[in-house]
Amino acid sequence: MERIPVQQIIPEDADSRVFNLYEKKEKIYIRSMEGVFQRLRLYTGWPLLLGYFLLPWFQIEGRQAVFFNLPEQQFNIFWLTLWPQDFILLMWTLAIAAFALFFVTTLWGRVWCGYTCPQTVWTAIFSWVEQITEGERHQRINLDKIPSFFSRGGRNRAGAMKVLKRGLKHGMWLGFAALTGITFVGYFYGIRDLVSEALVWQLSLTAVSWSVFFTLATYINAGWLREHVCIYMCPYARFQSAMFDKDTLIISYDKYRGERRGSRKRNISYKETGLGDCIDCTLCVQVCPTGIDIRDGLQYECIGCAHCIDACDSIMEKMDYPKGLISYTTEHKLAGGSWTWRRPKLIGYGVVLLILCLLFSSILFMRTPVRLDVLRDRGQLYQEVAGGLIENVYILKIINMSDDVQSYALSLDGLTNVQILPQTVFEVAPREMQEQIVRVRANPDELVDFNTEFEFTIEAVGESANARIRTSAESRFFGPRPLVQSR
Repeated sequence: MERIPVQQIIPEDADSRVFNLYEKKEKIYIRSMEGVFQRLRLYTGWPLLLGYFLLPWFQIEGRQAVFFNLPEQQFNIFWLTLWPQDFILLMWTLAIAAFALFFVTTLWGRVWCGYTCPQTVWTAIFSWVEQITEGERHQRINLDKIPSFFSRGGRNRAGAMKVLKRGLKHGMWLGFAALTGITFVGYFYGIRDLVSEALVWQLSLTAVSWSVFFTLATYINAGWLREHVCIYMCPYARFQSAMFDKDTLIISYDKYRGERRGSRKRNISYKETGLGDCIDCTLCVQVCPTGIDIRDGLQYECIGCAHCIDACDSIMEKMDYPKGLISYTTEHKLAGGSWTWRRPKLIGYGVVLLILCLLFSSILFMRTPVRLDVLRDRGQLYQEVAGGLIENVYILKIINMSDDVQSYALSLDGLTNVQILPQTVFEVAPREMQEQIVRVRANPDELVDFNTEFEFTIEAVGESANARIRTSAESRFFGPRPLVQSR
């Protein structure tokens, strides 16, 4: 059979470059830039940093304000204490966070990535450290060209300075990463205990291991991977296009105003040469943390940090051109239209977000501050005791979720004429769980079945009792089969 030859046809207007996903990417040398949006990023980034590092040191009523106590299964968030039984609240929180992200992305684009994402904030800190130790963009490029001090041609003063600068940079990176890792572990271990035990070299192997792990994770992600986390690892960059529409705020280059590109002197009218406002200085590319050229159009690598806007505005100001060649805008505005919030997708996300917030608030407000779990004694189903009574043994776990000492009265629903031993009133400390072994005795003649379903009920009693502090838990009472009544 004659084979049909296969030939690749490339359109004339197609980009002739071929990209290999596995090829080594060129290193991005970010140029420092100041401007309106970079100051705005400082106002959003520094509160996040300060909050992260200082929050675990705050104390409320003698305990850490935000403390996820895994051994005791308590999650303290300021005045609120959550337990594993409150896992449903976590699900609601995640759902609210997801739809809030969808809503904000549809409205303002990737403002989360550009201004408040921890990866962005920590990478900015690491980039700043790199600039103060190795110099500006051109200095770092030249530094990379210097042969390594450990090579034959690099054992000179320049090579020694390279080792010194790189060593100082990585030392500061590791120091900040260690501070980040230790703080993160402090949210789960207790920051004061962690630091005090570390100072006397008495930290447990678990605390040391997790601190080292998060230190290395921060060092690698913010120091080495940087933009690769945003481009390849973060799923948000991949599905953001599903939330964008023509009225979503994006960073865009006005090609109608900027083209045709070309350099020119400041005192020469560019209109006489037939050029656009873009002088092709590539400054917008040099300041981009992901290394893209925004003039090529909207790209999923763009994190919305607005570096290119500040860079372009600075050039426009020097050239006495109007600012805004690169700006926050929408596709409709670029096409001459106007922005509107009346969009089905935006309204849908907003309505769902509002409903979720209202439901979450109601669940949190109506949450009963007491929990009761019942476990039957698995050693035996029942036993006969003096007086011919049948006894079942149960383990009650009473969790006081309030901030006050509570006394709870125990009662049964579904069984009649029963004895509860050894007591029916329990006092539980605030934010504590108390286990109680309870024996329930019943007259076999009053049991209607060998397997009777009933409920344990506890209710707050005393001066501080609240009417809504009441909860129940189902269980079963077992007796001998011959006690089943015949029909």
